[in-house]
Amino acid sequence: MKAQVLAAPNNVDANPLTFTDIPTPTPRPREIRIRVSACGVCHTDLHICEGEIHPAFLPIVPGHQIVGIVEEQGRGAEKFSIGTRVGVPWLNFIDADCKWFNTDRENLCEDIRFTGFDTNGGFAESICIDENFAYAIPDAFDDVHAAPLLCAGVIGYRALRLSEISRGEILGLFGFGASAHIVLQIARFWHKRVFVFTRSEKHQQHARELGAEWVGSANETPPQQLDSAIIFAPVGDLIVRALELSERGATIVHAGVHSSAIPSFDYALLYHERTIRSAANSTRRDVQELLELAAQIPIRTEITTYPFTDANRALQDVKHSRVNGATVLQIT
Repeated sequence: MKAQVLAAPNNVDANPLTFTDIPTPTPRPREIRIRVSACGVCHTDLHICEGEIHPAFLPIVPGHQIVGIVEEQGRGAEKFSIGTRVGVPWLNFIDADCKWFNTDRENLCEDIRFTGFDTNGGFAESICIDENFAYAIPDAFDDVHAAPLLCAGVIGYRALRLSEISRGEILGLFGFGASAHIVLQIARFWHKRVFVFTRSEKHQQHARELGAEWVGSANETPPQQLDSAIIFAPVGDLIVRALELSERGATIVHAGVHSSAIPSFDYALLYHERTIRSAANSTRRDVQELLELAAQIPIRTEITTYPFTDANRALQDVKHSRVNGATVLQIT
């Protein structure tokens, strides 16, 4: 089968992915093989390709926002019939003996594995996965619009829950890409006020169109303090800036898998029971709840699609913030 393969990390502007043939995988017991139709391109894929986080092996096929059709079942696989449309997220495996298993903290499992990082991912014509880590896709979404929900949507949803916005009214979003444009729609559905911090004029306009009450850059000051904030840009300085703009008791969540260093700051910024926390990966509950909520709202994912052969260009456009919303490869 055809796949986009990363042999060695490199700057994505140097085209680190090679479009080539690799063996088609065979499903093991309780696995399904999925014929991939679409796969989102994520900042995590960018971090992998540029060597900022290190996959379990090389060469590897990245990609973890996967939508496709079940085409083969391994022995004992019964959850999905042949022809069912399913999605595969970043979360790929959790040890059933882990103390966190099947809880709202199973994302903290020490033996957790990830799609496109510990296994070959969705920048390929087919992928195999344990059927318990695949999910039925709501009919409300076609394949390319569903793909961003499986990581951008899921990690954004978990970060939103961890931000404790249920206790407050004003949510700040720092960075406005694939995750933030989904989170904004959920927050508005929950009748929250949203302030967006982004440098890009194109992204600022997109945020306004989706219902942001205030939009500006991070060095600007909004009209009111934040009750909660989520940092999507991989910039540690923004945590300090969010604290400067936050109300007493606010919660600041960093949703990135990678970030630059957090600079030192005066304790007074943290005092009055402000909280800083990370959002790490997701649980199976997060995926299922987000898909159901997305269909209920319904979420409108803004996407830019690329041919399967143009994965390097897609990564470059993600890196340089050239797209509104999410980036999706059309595989088949």
